Amino acid sequence: MTSFEDFKSLVKGNRSCRRFDHTVKISMNELFDLVDLARHCASAGNNQPLKYILSTSEPTNQAIFDCLGWAAYLKDWPGPDPSERPTAYIVITGDHTISDKFWCDHGIAAQTLLLGARARSLAGCMFGAINIKKLKSVLDIPDHLEVKLVVALGKPVEKAAIDEVGPDGSIKYFRDENQVHHVPKRSLDTLVFKTFS
Repeated sequence: MTSFEDFKSLVKGNRSCRRFDHTVKISMNELFDLVDLARHCASAGNNQPLKYILSTSEPTNQAIFDCLGWAAYLKDWPGPDPSERPTAYIVITGDHTISDKFWCDHGIAAQTLLLGARARSLAGCMFGAINIKKLKSVLDIPDHLEVKLVVALGKPVEKAAIDEVGPDGSIKYFRDENQVHHVPKRSLDTLVFKTFS
């Protein structure tokens, strides 16, 4: 059984990664293993309406890449150059033939995919900034599947650090002069609103 401290380290290590080693390929079997984790997650009403589109193909990866918005706070960075792009993607969709309400199922699934990736020394980034019309066209996604999230995956080359939110209150992530990606997090005592014991 994994200890709480081991799990905490896994969660803290699961930062949104946007730069990868493009020479390290992820296999389709690895993507199936990650989706197998996600299918065991809780689902509202146990409807299990999520369907997944998996890609390890370079041309398809490029098509997906072109549909995503990369790092909104990094205004002068258009996204990773070709040598630092993800080598795999998982597109999470909701199947309207099963349910019209997906609740937070896709968020639970995406977080589980990313934690599974970190457990394999991989990393990823969850995208909600998606040109959905374009993505549905290039991947030929039928109308009954609603695109909810895209998860980019690869071997990380980016170093990330968790910082406390500073006196200015800014939560904007940034890169320092050494290209370390800093992610400010609010302190625990500011998040707990009320306690009863």
